[in-house]
Amino acid sequence: MEKEQHHPLSDAMRARVLDELARIERERNVTVLYACESGSRAWGFASTDSDYDVRFVYVEKPDWFVQVDTPRDVIERPLDDELDVSGWELRKTLGLLRKSNPTLLEWLDSPLVYRQQTQATEQLRALAEAFYSPPAARNHYLSMAKKNFRGYLQGDEVRFKKYFYVLRPLLAVRWIDLGLGRPPMTFADLLGTVDDSQLLDEVATLLALKRNAGEAAYGPRRPALHEFILRELERSVPVLPRTQADSQRLDQYLRDTVNRYA
Repeated sequence: MEKEQHHPLSDAMRARVLDELARIERERNVTVLYACESGSRAWGFASTDSDYDVRFVYVEKPDWFVQVDTPRDVIERPLDDELDVSGWELRKTLGLLRKSNPTLLEWLDSPLVYRQQTQATEQLRALAEAFYSPPAARNHYLSMAKKNFRGYLQGDEVRFKKYFYVLRPLLAVRWIDLGLGRPPMTFADLLGTVDDSQLLDEVATLLALKRNAGEAAYGPRRPALHEFILRELERSVPVLPRTQADSQRLDQYLRDTVNRYA
């Protein structure tokens, strides 16, 4: 029950998403390798009116790879205010994985998986681990936290959801700095880096407000959270290991996967 509360997904919406993925495969003549939820529902702090952000990785037919003009490598289906569906082609995906793209790594860690080709997904997760770069991930999350803090948390009244758009990346930075590996996608797991009981109580209160309010709900600035955010933004940067992996592994995975699923 706890997981369902934190990651709400109705049977009706799951069926709708699966129907849309099947339609994309038919209309675009592609194979969906992996599809997941990527937004606040997967992070664990969805509001009553949060939309569904479906993200997927797909593979094209072999002829797609031998065109003179570079073909489009993204499929986007913004259906309505409730459901948004988009995906990345496999070669594009692997190029981003080589750069340790945190957005892609989060997709692969989502607690809400709609569909997956098990073998291809397991291999993709293994490659994500091999190419994971702590400095790249840290820079990404810290930049995100700074941008959202400057943009959304400067007034006396702030949107509840924007606190989490700052807290979540900052907790990911803490996770990286503690040497714990790739940061998990879920907010509850990231909170494991915090041992201040008063701060945890403050976050729990805000979580309850966020989950029971609309996406646009506002409230007064929360001084304890602001103090924590400012401390985290000013922390010194540790020396982090850099990853060196053989890109030929990605080439081989691409060839094998295209041959098998396309």
